[in-house]
Amino acid sequence: MRVGVPREIKSNEHRIAMVPAGVDALVRAGHEVMVAQDGGHGSGITDQEYLDAGAKIAPDNAEVFAWADMIVKVKEPLPEEYALIRPGQTVFTYFHLAASRELTEAMVESKGTCVAYETIEDKNGRLPLLTPMSEVAGRMAIQEGAKYLEKPMMGRGILLGGIPGVEPAYVVILGGGVVGSNAAKIAAGLGANVAILDVNLDRLRYLDEIMPGNVTTLYSTQYAVREQCRRADLVIGAVLTTGARAPVLVPREYLAEMKNGSVVVDVAIDQGGCIETARATTHQDPTYVIDGVVHYCVANMPGAVGRTSTYGLTNATLPYVMRLARHGVVEVAKQDPGFAKGINVMDGKITCEPVSEFFKLPYTPLSALIG
Repeated sequence: MRVGVPREIKSNEHRIAMVPAGVDALVRAGHEVMVAQDGGHGSGITDQEYLDAGAKIAPDNAEVFAWADMIVKVKEPLPEEYALIRPGQTVFTYFHLAASRELTEAMVESKGTCVAYETIEDKNGRLPLLTPMSEVAGRMAIQEGAKYLEKPMMGRGILLGGIPGVEPAYVVILGGGVVGSNAAKIAAGLGANVAILDVNLDRLRYLDEIMPGNVTTLYSTQYAVREQCRRADLVIGAVLTTGARAPVLVPREYLAEMKNGSVVVDVAIDQGGCIETARATTHQDPTYVIDGVVHYCVANMPGAVGRTSTYGLTNATLPYVMRLARHGVVEVAKQDPGFAKGINVMDGKITCEPVSEFFKLPYTPLSALIG
């Protein structure tokens, strides 16, 4: 199979979907790989390293898309890439289709096969290709939140961990999954007082066992969310509904009750955001203020730490890329029901039910297309 790795074009996106070790593994297995020129620059990987591993280097993304049977990316295609996707071509990346009707309709029109990292499940129902970037985003959420609590950044002027004789910041984390638990770990390690809210009591029991004493677990209700937002210096939105739009947990009215200069970091922005006033921002222009609350809603947070994120992501994706290159998307889907859940669009049909329901677009079960 011909595997193409384009250069990411999203604002300040420094990841790439394959490292030289992945190229080497694919070439050794008899496949061909083409990487766009300077695609690895943001992750500290040179074109020569890809050439040494056996890849071809293309001058631009258009050539990569035109040549490849399967495109392996990091972020969703942007409008300038829509027309590059061919009928029957497999695109393997983070799609987050429920966050964009425009993207969803463009992928349907392309008649390509859209395999979304974020909806693939393993045999235990976990999300193995979302996990590494959720780990990065959860840890970064505290790093960024701490920065924007500084007064020059329009924050309250609070040091997250405080000092002897001065209380630390109060951090509220909405969601106790991978993002939330990683955020809590970093915030607690810095000395903040932390509250994690979730609706899964078993998850809360687990977190209560493993977290240090400055982390409190709370059952999530709208009453509790409102009360905690009033107390918070920093709120982390870390909820996830697989394949669907994130639920809005913090309506605009709660914002007006928050402290002036408090900060919200909505990690769920890739799926539309869990804070009503959230809108996607970029690393170039990461924040805005509404009702005195600083909003950080960068839609590709891990892209800022390209090297860490690239290696973390490709550790997880490479086994899937190898299987797809060897067997093709249809055969892998037949063999692996968890992988099949990653196929969101095929042959111009939406095969991810949450996406079709959210946009009220026709849904076609994958089984009707592949048997």
